Amino acid sequence: MSAAYLEKLNCEQRLAVEHGIEQNGIVIGPPLLVIAGAGSGKTNTLAHKVAHLIVMGADPRRILLMTFSRRAASEMSRRVERLCAHVLGANAGVMADALTWAGTFHGIGARILREYAEQIGIDPGFTIHDREDSADLMNLVRHNLGFSKLESRFPTKGTCLAIYSRVVNAEEPLEDVLRRFFPWCAPWEKQLRELFGGYVDIKQAQNVLDYDDLLLYWANAAGDPQLAADMGGKWDHILVDEYQDTNQLQSSILLALKPDGRGLTVVGDDAQSIYSFRAATVRNILDFPNAFSPSADIITLDRNYRSTKPILAAANGVIELATERFTKNLWTDRVSAEKPELVMVRDENAQAQYIVERVLENRETGTLLKQQAVLFRTSSHSGALEVELTRRNIPFVKFGGLKFLDSAHVKDVMSVLRFAQNPRDRVAGFRIMQLLPGLGPTSAQRVLDAMLDQPDPLAALAHIPSPARVGDHWQPFVDLLQALRPGRSGWPSEVEQIRRWYEPHLERIHEDATMRVADLLQLEQIGAGYPSRERFLTELTLDPPDATSDQSGVPLLDEDYLILSTIHSIKGQEYKSVFILNVIDGCIPSDLATGTTVEIEEERRLLYVGMTRAKDNLHLVTPQRFYTHGQATYGDRHVYAARTRFIPPALLPMFECRTWPVVAATTPAQATAKQVRVDIGARMRGMWR
Repeated sequence: MSAAYLEKLNCEQRLAVEHGIEQNGIVIGPPLLVIAGAGSGKTNTLAHKVAHLIVMGADPRRILLMTFSRRAASEMSRRVERLCAHVLGANAGVMADALTWAGTFHGIGARILREYAEQIGIDPGFTIHDREDSADLMNLVRHNLGFSKLESRFPTKGTCLAIYSRVVNAEEPLEDVLRRFFPWCAPWEKQLRELFGGYVDIKQAQNVLDYDDLLLYWANAAGDPQLAADMGGKWDHILVDEYQDTNQLQSSILLALKPDGRGLTVVGDDAQSIYSFRAATVRNILDFPNAFSPSADIITLDRNYRSTKPILAAANGVIELATERFTKNLWTDRVSAEKPELVMVRDENAQAQYIVERVLENRETGTLLKQQAVLFRTSSHSGALEVELTRRNIPFVKFGGLKFLDSAHVKDVMSVLRFAQNPRDRVAGFRIMQLLPGLGPTSAQRVLDAMLDQPDPLAALAHIPSPARVGDHWQPFVDLLQALRPGRSGWPSEVEQIRRWYEPHLERIHEDATMRVADLLQLEQIGAGYPSRERFLTELTLDPPDATSDQSGVPLLDEDYLILSTIHSIKGQEYKSVFILNVIDGCIPSDLATGTTVEIEEERRLLYVGMTRAKDNLHLVTPQRFYTHGQATYGDRHVYAARTRFIPPALLPMFECRTWPVVAATTPAQATAKQVRVDIGARMRGMWR
């Protein structure tokens, strides 16, 4: 059988692809950890491994592939099909299409829970709440318990949800989470425990799950040996991408599914673990060999295909100072005489001007705007740059801010769909009923209460009298929901039906209704790509697309535009030229993330991730003065900043260090011509003589 599709892989990549596989896809090797450095062809290697499994006879229906996003899983499936075509020809498409167990942990978890619903005592028709809806439900319980009316300030709904989420995902006791991450909330431990108990009760009563439940329920189901064996028996091979970004729950699930590790491959890079705010832990990848000791194999991909030697040397220098890591020094054949630049500027305005000048200069020499990226630690750090780009008429797209499904108008439409799918979802029902003019919170609550105890809540809605002051708007609302009952309209026309009902309300509520309608038309197009309303709601809630209406002038598909992004949102991408803003202490590392060694080490990895996005040019910019948003200062709200601690003096030879703008040298004649009107220094000295 020809293995020509493997010939372009380097030795380590091929070793990872062929590890533990023989004819008919039988697993003969131990669990495998692939340490894949930045730009080392990780995605390509993983796609080749899946393709090689299929070519060698493995059943694609018995392969589980879990990636960081649904889009990554789709791209992986396309690559697998192209690779299989070398050997399987026309049959490649059929085999790749059978790779149905490919998606995110949360997406796969939702499928598993629906499949095993009866055995774990849940209703398979559950709907899934996103973070905002979960926070609203948490707030409802918070209010019902009277915690919003206490004399001293009780944590907000967002903080309560963050505490709950960390307890669940990190599998840590509430008191430990409060002590380590939310010390200001520690006095409320008893009330928070009561709040979280009430939150779980109301979710179960309304038949909704939140993000965390998808993993929590799955992990608990897998805690039963019989169920775990049945689930794990579905797949001969489990492959996990971005393993450094998994949390304790996800690790528990994997260990339950494959306790001996046979058929398990995890791929990741401990140096790119930057999502602890989601309860991800670098310990999962660092401790993987011990979890299966002494059987686990480790293969390191350390050849970088992305960056030049000077950029790689500087990035390696930063990460080598980490306190704990897998030994790995990336190398490359890409030669360049150009070192990464470490540029000192006066302040944020000068920083913006420097970047704009260099971006335009690159464009004039043939580098498109979209081949350049400006990265930053926090979304608010790009404010001055956005003003300068707008003033200079340079189009840009910003990632890391508002998400598509977070915008009010899209959430309204999604809530109608969710309420039609699960009429016991009070958060969705409460939201859409208040779109009707004249219908306030009390009336909406009364309608929902009347529906709650009925065996068919939507049928009951048709017999509830119109609330006072709603007028002619009530009946179209009731008719819409009746039309959305299963089997009535048919998917995906339901999104269009909702949009047509919603447009008059949209025009009444929002001034920029035209732009928002464009988003809803896009939502219709997205919906057409899903086989059912249930799949659409599940997958779009778990893996939403980015925003469009909050971009700087929505760019056309063929238009050139500069990329602005938080470092967290850019992971996995690469650009010819990369600029990193505010490479100073207080920003990288953030002044909110320097409390412990663990936090500081993650900030170091964050800088490393930003640096390793660059292919040809890298610019780290350090403003001397930085505007502070929250610090109490006297008069001027700027602070004077020092270069980040992650680039100590010993690393400076790896950079081209310079100041911008370049100040013209003064001649001796010019120097003597300058007159000091008042010699303050002499006066101060004279006070003491």
